Amino acid sequence: MDTSANHRSPFSLALSVIVVSADSGPALRECVRSVLVSPLSLELILVDNASRDGMPQAIERAHEHDHRLKVIYNHRNLGFGPAVNLAAKQAHGHALLILNPDCMLRDDELGRLLAVQAGHPKAGLIGAVVCDADGRPDPASWRRDPLLQRSLNSVFGRPGEKVNVEQEIPAEVIEAEAVSGAVMLLPRAMFQRLGGFDEDYFLHCEDLDLCRRVRDLGYQVLLAGDVRVLHGKGSSSRHRPVFVSRFKHRGMWRWFRRHDPAARNPLVAAAVWLGIWTHFLLQIPGQVWRLLRR
Repeated sequence: MDTSANHRSPFSLALSVIVVSADSGPALRECVRSVLVSPLSLELILVDNASRDGMPQAIERAHEHDHRLKVIYNHRNLGFGPAVNLAAKQAHGHALLILNPDCMLRDDELGRLLAVQAGHPKAGLIGAVVCDADGRPDPASWRRDPLLQRSLNSVFGRPGEKVNVEQEIPAEVIEAEAVSGAVMLLPRAMFQRLGGFDEDYFLHCEDLDLCRRVRDLGYQVLLAGDVRVLHGKGSSSRHRPVFVSRFKHRGMWRWFRRHDPAARNPLVAAAVWLGIWTHFLLQIPGQVWRLLRR
């Protein structure tokens, strides 16, 4: 797509929306449409990680006259974080919105997120409440750092603090340790200062890492509790659950080694490594069975 003709000045753009696809299916079409109906000054950068479903090409053809859309095709799956970093280097907006390909924005959700950012100068990253089709919030919308004790409480249902905050999300802006990576807004300058996503995370946990690094710089991670975004959840991964699970568990291990003080104890680290990969192996039979039954 030629984005040079009739393109408004890049310096006037309020927002660059970045969407990464990888065989994301029809949901991707609705995601793109929901962004491009916005009246805001924006661009949408769609980065495709070697999809075989033809959807990015179909979207590019459907919007060939819309200069706000740019499609980048990768010849292999780079992973989520590296793909976002690639798009961010070409972005012109003052703010970046990282959006999952199965998220559909409604009404003025983009404008409301930008208003939260404008009203909170110490906000380094802002998330929204991601909901299913029935309006139920995803518990991962409001999270804590997945420290070892919290993770064990979550896995075994023990009392005490868990990774997801187990209380109703108030319809207001609140401070959080981490938010869902499905919808994340941050100043482009902040993303650049952080060096983007850590590319050693291929898929999963890179959002937790980004939130932690924002806070380590002394900035806030906020959750806009009154902004609810419809999230299909998992459209890119239903046909390859073992692949996705492998990188999710690898991401868990990297986050633990990088951010959890418990990782300094070699015996604890060895036990965590064994637990993470045992959990991965135990999930495979059920994942394969569900895949074969489709």
